[in-house]
Amino acid sequence: MKDTKAINKDLILRERLALQRTVLANQSTFLAFLRTAMYFLIAGLSLRNLLKVENSFLIEIALFVISFVILLLGTLNYFKHKKSISENKKHIGDYQLEYYE
Repeated sequence: MKDTKAINKDLILRERLALQRTVLANQSTFLAFLRTAMYFLIAGLSLRNLLKVENSFLIEIALFVISFVILLLGTLNYFKHKKSISENKKHIGDYQLEYYE
C-alpha cells in the first residue's frame, strides 16, 4: 500500500515539473517573439540613417507594421497558452478524470 502512494506522489511531482517546464517554454517563446519584433523595429528605424536608401518611407512603414504584428501575435499566443496551462493545472494527480470524460 505504501508503494502505490509513493508512486502517485512521484507522478504528481513529475507532472508539476513538466507543467513548470511548459510555463518556462511559453515565456521563452514570448521573449523570442519580442526579440524578433524589436529586430524589425530597429531595422525600420535605421533604414534611412544607416543605409541612406531613397524613398525608404514605405519600407520603414512596412517594417514597423511587421514589428507590431509580430508583437501582437506573440502576446496573443502567450496569453492563449497561459490560459491553457492554467486550465490543465487542476488535473494534476486526478488520473481518473482522463478516463471518465
